[in-house]
Amino acid sequence: MHYKPSSDRYETMTYKRCGQSGIKLPLLALGLWHNFGNSDNFENMENLVFRAFDLGINHFDLANNYGPPPGSAEENFGKIIKTHLNHYRDELMITTKAGYLMGPGPYGEWGSRKYLLSSLDQSLKRLSLDYVDIFYSHRYDPDTPLEETVGALDTAVRSGKALYAGISNYPSDATARALKIFKELKTPCLIHQPSYSMLNRWIEGDLDKLLLKEGVGAIAFSPLAQGLLTSKYLGGDIPEDSRAALNGFLKKEKITGDVIKLLNQLNEIALNRSQSLAQMAIAWILHNPAITTVLIGASRVRQLEENVKALENLSFSKEEIQSIEAVLKNNSYVK
Repeated sequence: MHYKPSSDRYETMTYKRCGQSGIKLPLLALGLWHNFGNSDNFENMENLVFRAFDLGINHFDLANNYGPPPGSAEENFGKIIKTHLNHYRDELMITTKAGYLMGPGPYGEWGSRKYLLSSLDQSLKRLSLDYVDIFYSHRYDPDTPLEETVGALDTAVRSGKALYAGISNYPSDATARALKIFKELKTPCLIHQPSYSMLNRWIEGDLDKLLLKEGVGAIAFSPLAQGLLTSKYLGGDIPEDSRAALNGFLKKEKITGDVIKLLNQLNEIALNRSQSLAQMAIAWILHNPAITTVLIGASRVRQLEENVKALENLSFSKEEIQSIEAVLKNNSYVK
């Protein structure tokens, strides 16, 4: 099969400047955390990537350990690029990360210079690329000096193996210290990738204000709280193919009666906006001015298309925001 992108792929997607940089990113990016491992269907992977690009999503997010097995998501995406998208490489924003467990021994995780730079080399081989657009430190390492971790990202950029540097999962205080080091090295931090959703609001009031002040972009991952902010659980049942049933990050025991009630209250607000719960959850994240992009995942093309429809209604009335806040506040599940 020979893939040819849609000629109007940039006409419907909105692109937002990432912090104070020269980069504009699509409001939605496709994450390859799930559904791109060796146990997944390769044709489905191709269809997801092709449809995303046709819809103007030119930003694809990976990490060295995505799979399973670790590394396989990069290998599979690398095959798709080499076979179908190599001609369009300059249109694509391809990102990867290192920080979580990738291999045995003392240099297989965290934030040392040795691990980060060797991991980047291995990622480039798996992707069959000369460079990635953004290389992230995937998590803050409390045992490695930030000067070493940020210095490794600086080296990655200066070597040409990454065009920009980013950090992910860094708490606010570590972010502030890292940004100071980036400035001293004169290699700006382009973007921060935190978890953020209606049910996981930890960035608000501290990290998001810091990023706005420092001119750093933000891309939110797990916007649907591992699938909880979808229609799957509204009836109180646990679908057999859901992440909760498959013992993923979302645990069945966490889906209590109070959580189901909260979800249905949010869903009622979404329906009044002519949106699904998932679509409203994505739009709500983009309502935060610190957020550049929402990182979505999908297991099938139809799901991807439904999530992209969130962009058809991004405005919230004052009353809608108040209603959402009334549902979320004082709920023990909301972090």
